[in-house]
Amino acid sequence: MPERSVRAPGSAWFSGVVATDLVDVIDLRAQPERLGPGWWAVVGDFEGRVRAWRFATVRPAPAPAADPWLGPDATSWTSSLDRDEYVSAVDAVRDHIREGGVYQANLCRVLSAPLPDEPDARALAAVLDAGNPAPFAGGVHVPVGSAHEPVWVVTASPELFLRVADGVVTSGPIKGTAVTADGLTAKDRAENVMITDLVRNDLQRVCTPGTVEVTTLLGEERHPGLVHLVSTVQGVLDPAVVGAPDLWARLLDATYPPGSVSGAPKAAALRIIESLERATRGPYCGAVGWISVDEAGGVRAELAVGIRTFWWSDGVLRFGTGAGITWGSDPQDEWAETELKAARLVGLASNVDVGPVTH
Repeated sequence: MPERSVRAPGSAWFSGVVATDLVDVIDLRAQPERLGPGWWAVVGDFEGRVRAWRFATVRPAPAPAADPWLGPDATSWTSSLDRDEYVSAVDAVRDHIREGGVYQANLCRVLSAPLPDEPDARALAAVLDAGNPAPFAGGVHVPVGSAHEPVWVVTASPELFLRVADGVVTSGPIKGTAVTADGLTAKDRAENVMITDLVRNDLQRVCTPGTVEVTTLLGEERHPGLVHLVSTVQGVLDPAVVGAPDLWARLLDATYPPGSVSGAPKAAALRIIESLERATRGPYCGAVGWISVDEAGGVRAELAVGIRTFWWSDGVLRFGTGAGITWGSDPQDEWAETELKAARLVGLASNVDVGPVTH
């Protein structure tokens, strides 16, 4: 694919590389055949659109230095669902479960705070890297007014959505969150098994029959202030899928949005989510990461689930938080889980002292 003459400002950083000199942007699901050789940063909205930005210059380095982060006041954040509304929505999900329409649904709310001037995303990334290091940390920032479609996303995601390497696709769904391992419950374990099975079924749609396997079930991972239950599912991609020009459309059609942040069955959970949530999720609970395509068409990729993720647009900084709801959910406990997941990261974004990194 020939490069456009315009190289626009912007940068992306993931997995120890930084990319600059933006040359193209595509809709990855509608235009998968345009994913030519090069390095692409990916941001997918939970609602379905997945975009990819191709950068001409990629070098192994940390994200470039940025100005100090000046975030919103800690008291300026508001929630798309307040406590009473969220608790009521949890009860509504449990009603759907009792009626047999769904086993689990992920219920989320979006926190927002005014930040009128477009900030440097690298500045927030530096704050998160220091105060909340994460295995899939990264970001993409193409400024408003660029020659290409703008984007502003910074993630400290702990969760693998899709890794593609050597013809193998891997996913690492997280379900189950507590302050310590002792706080993980039977409900957490049951929820993780449900979603692991859903992810296994998703991957079977694009993998060679008999190759999809759960390599880790109910593993424990420690992150700053949290412990998660994480399972790992992998399979060998069907050669017909690997060689297809619409590879990424097929992968995303089979797996998107991520099962851990939607529910089971997925279609029923998505209908419930749409009926109960007051704000669109955007990049939150979508996908964020990178794809690399070599000249021979070989593909490597690492996309994270867009949790623990900030995005900025129209003078507002946003952050999503949620919890998986099952029949065994206590509505007040689920609200508390959303608070737990948000507290450290929102504090960091508001320049609050959240204490040292502990695992």
